[in-house]
Amino acid sequence: MAPAQRRPGVSVSPQLAAGEPGTARIAVDLLGGDSAPAVVVDGALRACQADPALHLLLVGPAEAADEFLDALDPAEHGRVTRMPIAPGERVESWVESGVRSAVLAVAQGEADAVVSAGNTGATVTSAALGLGRWPGVRRPPLAAVLPTRAGRLVLLDVGSSVDPDEETMATHARLGAAYAYVVHDVAAPAVGLLTIGTERGKGDRLRRALPPALAALALPGGARYAGLVEGNDVVTGTVADVVVTDGFTGNILLKGLEAAYAELGPPSTATGAPPPRAALLLGVAGTVVVCHGAASGPDVAAGIAFAADLHRRAAVAAMADMIDAQRGV
Repeated sequence: MAPAQRRPGVSVSPQLAAGEPGTARIAVDLLGGDSAPAVVVDGALRACQADPALHLLLVGPAEAADEFLDALDPAEHGRVTRMPIAPGERVESWVESGVRSAVLAVAQGEADAVVSAGNTGATVTSAALGLGRWPGVRRPPLAAVLPTRAGRLVLLDVGSSVDPDEETMATHARLGAAYAYVVHDVAAPAVGLLTIGTERGKGDRLRRALPPALAALALPGGARYAGLVEGNDVVTGTVADVVVTDGFTGNILLKGLEAAYAELGPPSTATGAPPPRAALLLGVAGTVVVCHGAASGPDVAAGIAFAADLHRRAAVAAMADMIDAQRGV
């Protein structure tokens, strides 16, 4: 995608524009989230203080960016650039302009990734239009990582495509397999289809039609279709490394598990650090991380760190190359 013309009146610091090796330039939507901008400012400050190679492009109200800079060591101000957004006539338009501008910053080469806790639909639409979709991807899905007794599991979609067709679900299976292989180093990921029972004929029309198609599907990374899985299999993680579902069901499951884990704790035998409460938008030509609308400051910080790690590992490009190679492009 050719870079768009730089917006007038937006200055990018030399550090942010240069993109030295090891740095990660993250465009942060200050207006996204239920408690924005206060929680986002808190999370961005935590992330910036934890990672000296992190550079932030703060997209949102000037006063929120000023609050961030006031709390940051003046010696670190060179790692931060402001992109002020003034209030519009409608609150919805003003809020959504934040994520649109953050996405455009990536498209123009001013940032390496976007992090937003704002409206999912606005984020997905902005990313698809502003960055472009991978060939063959009609509806980019959101992929979340959940802790399980066996380790961790990729769940998609968790809120983007609420009413997908068979082709979309098959694409999600490919994308999820590539994600597990590239980002989590899972060799030959097992891909399962979420439904209400593992007996043949269980589920709605879409779930009854999908198993033969998924079984015959060529999946990247040596992945294989592992069959039908139920909700309890998502918690144990012993049947599949990737679980595919529609965005409506996936969002309900994700929020239910997040609430349960917040109250009771995650599965006791899960290994490694807890995954961030953030989802990666797959199938678009850029790194877009979506945090929960009710994200806390630490959640936003984890989402920013996640986006930075993905950029440094060139994970999105690696997944795109894997999908293209598997499709014979």
